[in-house]
Amino acid sequence: MKRQIVIAIFIAGSFLISSILRAQKPISVETLLKEMVDRDERARFPDPAFTCKQFSSYDRTTVAKDKPGWFANWDRSMFIRVDKNNGRKEFVMMDAEGPGSIVRFWMTFAGNKAGLGTLRIYIDDYQQPVIQGRAFDVLSGTVVTTAPLATAVSKLSPYEYAGHNLYFPIPYAKSCKVTYESENLYEDDPGAKRGETEAVYYNINYRTYKKGTPVISYSDAEMKKNQNLISIIQKQLKEKDRSISNIKLKRISLDCDLQPGENKSFSIQAMNAIRQLTMQLQATNQEQALRSTIISISFDGEKTVWTPVGDFFGIGYKPLYTSTWYTQVEKSGSMSAFWVMPFEKECTITLSNLGDQKVSIQASADYGKWKWDNRSMHFGSTWQQYTHVFPGPEDMALDLNFASLEGKGIYMGDGVTLFNTAYAWWGEGDEKVYVDGEKFPSHIGTGSEDYYGYAWCRSEVFTDHPFIAQPIGSGNFTPDYTVNTRYRSLDAIPFTQSIQFDMELWHWANTLINYAPVSYWYMIPGGKKLTKEDVDGAKERVALKRSDIYSSQLELSVEAENIVALNIPNEKLEFQKNFKGVYWSGGMQLYWKDISKGDKADFEFECLLPGSYNFVGIFTIAPDYGKFNIYINGKIIGANLDLNHIVIATKRFKLGSSDLKAGKNIFTVELIDYAKGFNKSCFGIDKLIFEK
Repeated sequence: MKRQIVIAIFIAGSFLISSILRAQKPISVETLLKEMVDRDERARFPDPAFTCKQFSSYDRTTVAKDKPGWFANWDRSMFIRVDKNNGRKEFVMMDAEGPGSIVRFWMTFAGNKAGLGTLRIYIDDYQQPVIQGRAFDVLSGTVVTTAPLATAVSKLSPYEYAGHNLYFPIPYAKSCKVTYESENLYEDDPGAKRGETEAVYYNINYRTYKKGTPVISYSDAEMKKNQNLISIIQKQLKEKDRSISNIKLKRISLDCDLQPGENKSFSIQAMNAIRQLTMQLQATNQEQALRSTIISISFDGEKTVWTPVGDFFGIGYKPLYTSTWYTQVEKSGSMSAFWVMPFEKECTITLSNLGDQKVSIQASADYGKWKWDNRSMHFGSTWQQYTHVFPGPEDMALDLNFASLEGKGIYMGDGVTLFNTAYAWWGEGDEKVYVDGEKFPSHIGTGSEDYYGYAWCRSEVFTDHPFIAQPIGSGNFTPDYTVNTRYRSLDAIPFTQSIQFDMELWHWANTLINYAPVSYWYMIPGGKKLTKEDVDGAKERVALKRSDIYSSQLELSVEAENIVALNIPNEKLEFQKNFKGVYWSGGMQLYWKDISKGDKADFEFECLLPGSYNFVGIFTIAPDYGKFNIYINGKIIGANLDLNHIVIATKRFKLGSSDLKAGKNIFTVELIDYAKGFNKSCFGIDKLIFEK
């Protein structure tokens, strides 16, 4: 018994000593680079602890959800202040107290001599910058390092329209300040001289460690000392050398044939960690199989993974090539994921077929020993689709939730698969990340493409970067398909209570799209994922062409320009074309003006498919628009419809149901009240949609 006590004390003491030594080892270029490629460390809660936050050029009129400007989009040339330094005007982008480290730095530019200004990084209160150079050269050139940790994406994009990404860590012991100097920026109002100033867009992710955490700051001496290590890490990331072959692993086959509605489960016992999942599907409809076949994983009795297999491997629902640090999909269709997934007692992998066709699966999981401790975390992945969501510009923009988690863990990244139905950019919206109950997000960005590392809505493919990818971007400006992914490394976001990740959906057109986000994370056992399993979304027919989303609406709808007014004087009626950032389907709306309270107007349209329908109206909202009743063939389908709004926009209203006759039908509009401050009203309709 005494011997057992001595051994226990020795083990506990050894663990304590190793923890102290690990905690006392200074954070440095060396430790951060090694951490960057240590996938085991990502599966353990950070020690020493840190927070990850972001400085960016987001529109400063964004202050609160319940105030105007929440979806404001002037996300450029917004700086903290302007410093005077030896006669120079330096625009401050970041000013943070340490100890900490910059862990991701993204920029893009527009305008005359864009990106040619001088970027300076000062640390530890030094008067001279430790890094200085043309912005392009620092972020995607050779001033700090080279690709892939300093690179522009996509390489197929014109350099000036690329996103410029620096992933090389820049640690600092006391403080860090980042500035940009350009002759095309003005001190008095740098963010508002539209068309006159250089446009500067930036996102800087940075860690902050607890006070007293030892840090060896970035310096030329540190760079020289670690020159060999830097070369090794760069080569490892460029070649995606994940060192799996150096680990003794066992393999479990996950091969199976799944009939519609069928699922099969496979279990691994004892303390282990999955280190590679590989899968290939065979089905008549390959695209639908990638979406309707689900991988779910339970670790130690907690189901933390529920995701369509295509989204899990970072390609959505089309067979695509991609190559990142965490995912690899070959042109042959073989998909691999390299997340380390530890468990203490048992892991159960379940494959489910939610589709209506047989799916044949060739798959395997490679796993090996894992030492479980109080820092070990379970891997998780959640997915959902916002099907036929109707976004638009600022006043129609939406905050869509990617992930909501309660517990203690670290957020590791996400992706989005979408089908765009308009000849317009879909991704103007910014990420908003709330950590541990924040009222205002500690991460708020400058656009979806900026978050995913590229810029200017570019559609060019990039799959060579370890942490970001756009395996297809055809849907960025046309009705088609797009996939974006971002896997976090040093820029992973720890949370101790909760995290909520929202992304604005801010589209330049009012149109329907399918928008499906996937998220990746780790949590200490006992945490909760609040995102529900979207079974209906996974069963939904995937969109391969625009008509897959719009076919029924096009057939069972009437554009306002095809409606005939029956009892309105000509001088009160017109067809208005798109203007002032308002986008109407078909390019115009039917506009009735100078309306008095109690006035009614009848509009006639023809129906080729009689029956009972639910109605959706796309109406214009504006400051001088009042409240209306809406009727179909004398039956009210919309009562007290308030079309008043602070700015002109369009809005989708769900109305009631009614019957349509074969041939001519009457759509009636009645003004029941004015907008406050007005004694006349206007009415505008873009489109009337009939749904079964």
